[in-house]
This record gives sequence, structure tokens and C-alpha cells, in this order.
Amino acid sequence: MQLLNYFTYKAVRTVMNQLYEMNPTQYRWLYDFVVTHKPGDGKRFLRTLGKERHELAERVMVTRLHLYGKWVKKCDHAEIYQGISDENLELMRERLFETVIWPSDDNTEKIG
Repeated sequence: MQLLNYFTYKAVRTVMNQLYEMNPTQYRWLYDFVVTHKPGDGKRFLRTLGKERHELAERVMVTRLHLYGKWVKKCDHAEIYQGISDENLELMRERLFETVIWPSDDNTEKIG
């Protein structure tokens, strides 16, 4: 869900940048809309935008899909999976070392 919200946010910014250059009137309207309706919850944001300006909602949705498609092509999923796995292992190892009570030199003499 957070990934969808992130791509909605990026799409809104992209569309706003395009409108700033090509259609200042629509840019101002969308800017005011974004100020009052934060795009953090992408689904709710797009639903509300669709009720007021359907063409802008569609443009944001198409842009969101396009941005995601570009990200997927650049993204090496196996590398990301390995990175997450390695980081998890490192964090668990650190936690293990924090919780284990290591014998001191005095304790080793008593044991041996």
C-alpha cells in the first residue's frame, strides 16, 4: 500500500510539473487541490480528484502506472531481496551478540 501511495505522490508531482509549463491555470487548480487533499492516501486522493476533475485524475493514474513500469524495469528484484535478507541477518546477528553472556576468563578457569 505504501508503494502505491508513493507512486501516486510521484505522479502528482510529475503532472504538476508538466502543468506548470503547459497549463498554468490547471496547475494552480491542482496545486490548491493538493494543498487541501494530501496525496498521501493515494486511493482516497484519486477518488476525490476524480469527482472534481476526472481528466486530471486519469492523467495522474496513467502517470503513476508509467512511473511504476519504469521503476520495475530498473529494479533488480533479486538484488533487493538479497540486500534485505543480508540486512535482516546482520541485525539478528547483532541482537544475538547483545543478548549472549560470554564467559569471562575467570569463569573459564572454574569450568575447565
